[in-house]
Amino acid sequence: QVQLVESGGGLVQTGGSLRLSCAASGRTLSSYAMGWYRQVPGKQRELVAAISSGGSSTNYADSVKGRFTISRDNAKNTMHLQMNSLKPEDTAVYYCAADRWFPRMLIATVTDVNRYDYWGQGTQVTVSS
Repeated sequence: QVQLVESGGGLVQTGGSLRLSCAASGRTLSSYAMGWYRQVPGKQRELVAAISSGGSSTNYADSVKGRFTISRDNAKNTMHLQMNSLKPEDTAVYYCAADRWFPRMLIATVTDVNRYDYWGQGTQVTVSS
């Protein structure tokens, strides 16, 4: 049974920083692409950033380019999202995900969560103005 557990969310002021972590257990995900997604009430889950299995390729939503950095450590079975210069519009529940097919991680909006192999339970990020 694979589990993805996010941590690092919280309340921060505009312009602040947070570092999210996603720890995987149950199997090694070194052959899986991974990504961060976020969702606000009433809207679909959207891609924030994705990283290929080996870490050589990354993809970011336009809204976070230059502010967020995704990384992974396959030896530790973990993934991170460094979020700088946070804005109120970054407020959302952030989810980590893993999938065997990297192109799926390039889709901007998640229309069916069941098409992805694994999801975490989410962590709340709130940016106050």
